[in-house]
Amino acid sequence: MASMEPEEEARVASIEDPPDGGYGWVALINGFTWGIAASYGVYLSHYLATNYFPEATPLDFALIGGLEFGCAMLISPVCTILVRDVGRHAVLLSGCFMMSGGFIAASFATRIWHLYLSQGVLVGLGLGAIFIPSVQVLPQWFLKRRSLAGGIASCGSGFGGLAFSLGTAAMIEQISLAWSLRIIGIIALVGNLVGVILIRDRNHIVKPGQLGFASHLLKRYDCLLLLAWGFVSMLGYMTILYSVSSYAVQVVGLSQGRAGILTAVLNLGTGIGRPMIGFASDRFGRIEVAAILTFCCSISAFAIWIPANSFGVMVLYCILSGAILGTYWMTVGPLCAEVAGLKEVPSFLSLQWLTVVLPTTFAEVIALYLRRPTMGRWNYLYAQIFAGLAYLVASLFLFELWRVKKRGKLMSQQPEMVQR
Repeated sequence: MASMEPEEEARVASIEDPPDGGYGWVALINGFTWGIAASYGVYLSHYLATNYFPEATPLDFALIGGLEFGCAMLISPVCTILVRDVGRHAVLLSGCFMMSGGFIAASFATRIWHLYLSQGVLVGLGLGAIFIPSVQVLPQWFLKRRSLAGGIASCGSGFGGLAFSLGTAAMIEQISLAWSLRIIGIIALVGNLVGVILIRDRNHIVKPGQLGFASHLLKRYDCLLLLAWGFVSMLGYMTILYSVSSYAVQVVGLSQGRAGILTAVLNLGTGIGRPMIGFASDRFGRIEVAAILTFCCSISAFAIWIPANSFGVMVLYCILSGAILGTYWMTVGPLCAEVAGLKEVPSFLSLQWLTVVLPTTFAEVIALYLRRPTMGRWNYLYAQIFAGLAYLVASLFLFELWRVKKRGKLMSQQPEMVQR
């Protein structure tokens, strides 16, 4: 191994030994981004139940929900480059105003294409401009507790989803749909601005590459395995996230109110489960835990969701599934650091977000086409099998990555990574 100057050795040591604390904790702005996005199911239920946009079809509303995720992921290369060129806070601030503006604009929508542009595209762009720069920060501040920190930060989306789902439903019922959108937009702006003011990175120490499209990572087998896991698991994630509520109404026969409670319970499970997953990942191995939990998502879909025919069973499924359903979102940052090394995290995450654009945008559309209303009780069977198989296949990619790690073949385990 080539010798390094004392200054270089000190810098490498500081990269490899983050302080395990600091400003990275303020990435809990997840609660005001993905927590709010998780309440879209409440709006979806209202749009469908009231025929709010007469010319719209269920496919339109499925696409609008998918666009929130898809647009957020699509702008990842642009956000990564802008963070490098103009600064993290400038990008985050633009996201705050786009997301808030999207909700407020949606409150004035009178045609379905208005909703596509506002609650779909503009909110999605705002989400991406906040989430992508903020998620790059956490791995820089933590090493031993990196996954726990990610779990605590991402649980904000669960508790935020719980609060905003219940709050949105109450506002729609007590005030109006339009004012609920405006109030959510204002709350999102205030909450995210606080997070933006507080957040700090360690780029001056880590000196990450911050490439919009890191093609050299696509030549690595281990990196491709992690990308494949993200793509396939998102097919199952989006299907379950947006189908549970409508399944409860159309198959189990629950009221819209009880179906809304299930959405809240799903988010509650997310809030409780993610810190526990983070703790387990730091203790037992990040790749290992992510692989096992991805497999468990498949088992729960087949063993609990498909036979579920009562409110009690659905509550059980939502709690258990909510805790592990979004394993990807809370582990992908630490996993990118473990597989490719800390300096490659922004560039690798940019590839990850591009990879999941298609599944997050179109998974629920696919699930919609797989539904068979003529099958009665088994209306959602093919969509449920689709979700279960997606998680099963995704887990196989991580089990293979686990094997690669055991052989010492990860990119971050190679000697040249220490010298970079």
